[in-house]
Amino acid sequence: MERKKGIIYFCIDIAGAVLLFFIDRLSKIWACDTLRGKDAFVLVPGVFEFSYLENYGAAFGILQNFRIFFIVMGVAFLLIMMFFLLKLPPTKKYRLLRICFVFMAAGAAGNLYDRIFFNYVIDFIYFSYINFPVFNVADCYVTVSTAVLIILLLFVFREEDLDLKKINARNGSGNTKESVQEKKEDADGR
Repeated sequence: MERKKGIIYFCIDIAGAVLLFFIDRLSKIWACDTLRGKDAFVLVPGVFEFSYLENYGAAFGILQNFRIFFIVMGVAFLLIMMFFLLKLPPTKKYRLLRICFVFMAAGAAGNLYDRIFFNYVIDFIYFSYINFPVFNVADCYVTVSTAVLIILLLFVFREEDLDLKKINARNGSGNTKESVQEKKEDADGR
């Protein structure tokens, strides 16, 4: 039963990541159609604008022209996210962690797609007030979910909550005090 529930959660995670990926793609298609070769589209003068940029580096323009490296790292990152999504128990306790991994995977996939098919990442969001580097929706996914993940790891989860051996042992036997409590919390949360 727990395994079947885990597969259902994983399928939902993948569907969520695909939806987020397509939102990122649509935003980049809009940026190409609307902004490429044109002046910036200013929303708040001196503060916020859309400005098309082809980024040949990493997030925020660092490490220019390392395409193969970024493709390999992007694929590895996606595989790691999939591994964690498969291993996390399908309980309420790990829901926020799953959401973070889904957003991270979607962001990585969005920028990986650009690198593979265009040799650059399409960036277009610019905070001119602070002269922040131009970025895109996928960068937002990765940055915000990483910040939330750090907060979760520092303040919510204990070390034993994240030990995959203990998690798998609990899920395998299903009879430990912790797994009984997690099942109760999961049932109460629905």
